[in-house]
Amino acid sequence: MGKFSLLFSHAHWQKLMNMRVGIIPLPIFFIMLVCLVILLALKKVSGDISIMVALLATCGFTCAEIGERIPGLKQIGGSVIVSIFLPAYLVHYKLLPVELVGSISDFWHSTKFVYLFTACVIVGSILSMDRQALITGIVKIFIPLGVGSVIAAIVGTLTGMAFGLSAHHTFFYIVIPIMAGGIGEGAIPLTLAYGEILNTPQDQIFAQVVPAIVLGNLVAIICASVLNQLGKRYSRYSGQGRLYDIEDDVLARPIHTSSAMVEHIAVAGLIAISFYIVGIIVHKLIGLPAPVAMLFLVVLVKLTYTIPPKLENGARTVYSFFSKAVTYPLLFAIGITTTSWADLMAAFNLANIVTIVVTVFTLTTVGFFVGKWIGLYPIESALINTCHSGMGGVGDIAILTSAHRLQLMPFAQIATRLGGALTITFAIVLLGRLS
Repeated sequence: MGKFSLLFSHAHWQKLMNMRVGIIPLPIFFIMLVCLVILLALKKVSGDISIMVALLATCGFTCAEIGERIPGLKQIGGSVIVSIFLPAYLVHYKLLPVELVGSISDFWHSTKFVYLFTACVIVGSILSMDRQALITGIVKIFIPLGVGSVIAAIVGTLTGMAFGLSAHHTFFYIVIPIMAGGIGEGAIPLTLAYGEILNTPQDQIFAQVVPAIVLGNLVAIICASVLNQLGKRYSRYSGQGRLYDIEDDVLARPIHTSSAMVEHIAVAGLIAISFYIVGIIVHKLIGLPAPVAMLFLVVLVKLTYTIPPKLENGARTVYSFFSKAVTYPLLFAIGITTTSWADLMAAFNLANIVTIVVTVFTLTTVGFFVGKWIGLYPIESALINTCHSGMGGVGDIAILTSAHRLQLMPFAQIATRLGGALTITFAIVLLGRLS
């Protein structure tokens, strides 16, 4: 009887270990949850990295599971939407413990962890790509991106005018901010220039444009999820993360880890960090955004066969780890630290909502059809355009996660960073001439 009971208990335990919240086995999840609740009750939550990993993993994967189980919402990127906007809502209404919010905010700002994530995903995905596919993709994405931006700007402005907004306000304060590349590298330089041209305090202008950026990012997340569902239903339109049809899809291969490969994985991670540090130096010297400088450097290294295949395979494993294990904890931290619920609510009037939705939808739709016309997979081409309407790097992460295509991050960064910079430059020159 005792042996039978032991076998039953063992089988029951194994069954529980196979049940997961995100990637966390259920018993481990409850152990971490209980420990975190005790630490919060004792007000002993610190910025210790081990505690932060447990806290962000527990909260992030919980939010993702909630989003995946809400009927209707799960079909439009519920896991990503809940992971970002539920914590933003809870922070706004002060429904989370102060110690939890403070610890996460301190950890976020002191570690800049999002840059490590971006570096590893970009380097891992680029080094895992076919070389011809990489260069062809970079060249071709500018066509749907450019055409989509122009048409979206025109259609978005006309939509705002149809709902009673002025052409000037719609174009410069709604449409342009959506495609400016986010907050830090988009809204801030854009509104600083607006302020100088119009002789108006920058903070007043900033308050006007940020709601459009936040709501535009939400619409982009929904569009990305819809595109993913479309790709599942009509597989001929989807490259499943590939921009166009190639035989050698390295990212689609299964990963086999050996003891010898562990060293290659570690080295690949250090290579990603070194590329990002070089990007920071380039940014300090010539002003080019660090992720873009890093991206160009990695592309050059890939095309010149500088990195041996064994390290390229290690980089693919690094990419896979970050995309599967780090994404939702990171999105939860983004919701706590950089997403404003008040800004989102400020955009909720009919004219703004319709204008923003039409702008993002037009940008996405044009990307789909133009991409198909030039030989790209329409779903992937549309997603690159959709990223042009996100909140910078963190927006790219949310949008591509919603579409389950984080391997498109290098192309998304081009759309966001370079596309945003060109959009800002055009808007500033035009506003200067009109004023």
